[in-house]
Amino acid sequence: MSSTDGETGTVNGPAGAATLGANLEVIVIPVADPDRSKAFYETLGWRLDADVRTGAGVRLLQFTPPGSGCSIQFGTSLTSAEPGSAQGVYLIVSDIEAARAALEAQGVAVSEVFHEETLGARFHDPGRVAGPSPDRSSYGSFASFSDPDGNGWLLQEVTTRLPGRVEPEATTFNSKDELQKALERAAAAHGEHEQRTGRADPDWPQWYADYMVRERSGAELPS
Repeated sequence: MSSTDGETGTVNGPAGAATLGANLEVIVIPVADPDRSKAFYETLGWRLDADVRTGAGVRLLQFTPPGSGCSIQFGTSLTSAEPGSAQGVYLIVSDIEAARAALEAQGVAVSEVFHEETLGARFHDPGRVAGPSPDRSSYGSFASFSDPDGNGWLLQEVTTRLPGRVEPEATTFNSKDELQKALERAAAAHGEHEQRTGRADPDWPQWYADYMVRERSGAELPS
């Protein structure tokens, strides 16, 4: 069991060790031309949160993907990393094929959907197998693309979270499409539930809600 210290905001783990409760909100990526990168991420439809400059030659731009709790920053004099050296930055989507099609429609060069022959193949070409995961398992299907500097982005399809990744009391959906897909899966599962029970379920809204929260948090699904 773990507990939260309301005075300090720390979380005390099983062994009594204290860790700081924190949210990952910004990732800095290295780019060579801020204006070129700005145009690219605007093309993706990401929200421009800031574009500020100082007299010391510093420029900071911040973009946030739709529905994301984490943003990216880039600009001038923000990092000493080589442009294009950010690799394997994840973008989680609920429908890998729809996400890939949307990127392609925006003129982005994106890989075909693939799955891994061996763990780790998502980060390099050898070991990638064409097509989504055969059983369309959550976490199993990928696609990749790069920004103009070569910073590498990795799309991963997640429909059901592993246990403990999401608190059920704080279940959220990042977009209308993500919510729609969850409702469609709940509807299909509820149809099977009614077939098993042999009767119509008047409490289907409660069943849907329970299913969607459990799926999101990685808990055992209702039958």
